[in-house]
Amino acid sequence: MSDRTVDARQAQEEKMGNGNGQLSGAVIAVAGAGGPAGRAALRRLAEAGATVVGADNDPERLSEAVDAARYASGGATVTGDTVDLLDLQSTRDWATHIEKDFGRVDGLVHLVGGWRGSETFTKTSLDDWDFLELLLIRTVQHTSLAFHEALQRSERGRYVLISAAGASRPTAGNAAYAAAKAAAEAWTLAMADYFRKAGGAEGPTSAAVILVVKALVHAAMRAERPNAKFAGFTDVDDLAEAITGIWTKPATEVNGHRLWLTEKP
Repeated sequence: MSDRTVDARQAQEEKMGNGNGQLSGAVIAVAGAGGPAGRAALRRLAEAGATVVGADNDPERLSEAVDAARYASGGATVTGDTVDLLDLQSTRDWATHIEKDFGRVDGLVHLVGGWRGSETFTKTSLDDWDFLELLLIRTVQHTSLAFHEALQRSERGRYVLISAAGASRPTAGNAAYAAAKAAAEAWTLAMADYFRKAGGAEGPTSAAVILVVKALVHAAMRAERPNAKFAGFTDVDDLAEAITGIWTKPATEVNGHRLWLTEKP
């Protein structure tokens, strides 16, 4: 057994025994941890008492996010791994080593995002679809396939997808983006059906849930556009709070549901 594994398990045992946060003892992975939403999620989950393992394809950005979360949460257990989520085996290896090092996986928060659009429907570029299919669908497929068994083994496993209102009401210039988001939602709902069936007559103990936003906003965006209203946008700190709250609700209440953080279209 590696020193890293021993240290990680000791830290987890201490947290489970002594932590007072609402997520004390939980081990939660965050995919796309280096972006603004990922940074907010790392920080809030750590403040709630969870051991948090972030992943991003940019090691410098990930390191900054991990350090910021540790500092803000008073030295909580926050680690980071550079992972290629477009590679299924790499994603599976990430899930395996988290469960090996910490003894469990109680959540995967999927925050890999990106946007491409066009002025009109007829000007839609299928190159945009190729890009978004990888970023918004393939990464969801890989993380869900890599983590679903570990999440089912947990007594409070949660898979959390962040989606967009446009998936339910696409606009002409957002055909590729809306279609990709809708596909990611469908995939996640299929995972929810897996959890439902695995729970049998007593109902699921794990859940796959979708948080729906219009768009996200963060402090840097507000600083760059001080006069913008960002109407209907969800602040990344509010999103992080909503993510953390998923673990306070019974699996039967959230599994297979879209939870709206903005007005329904």
